[in-house]
Amino acid sequence: MKIKPVGDRVLLKQFEAEEKTKSGIILTSSNKEKPSIFEVLVVGDGNMNDGTQIKMFLKPGDKVICNKFSGMTAKVDEEELVIVRQNDILAVVEM
Repeated sequence: MKIKPVGDRVLLKQFEAEEKTKSGIILTSSNKEKPSIFEVLVVGDGNMNDGTQIKMFLKPGDKVICNKFSGMTAKVDEEELVIVRQNDILAVVEM
């Protein structure tokens, strides 16, 4: 299935939680905290309902930080994805 966000929305995939702590302790699935870093999969065209054009500065492959409770979660092909507005992105991670 192919998903294309509309307007100023962005489709994100959350990175997997770490299996071990920095000290080497292996975590069970219930103790893993989901990271707040996401990968941008698809970016909308930037058009709004009233015709206003929004500049989309994100691109597929960008790593971003987003609030845990932002957007809408959707399960697509057994994969959990998140759709948020571009202004819900808090930061771009540069590596």
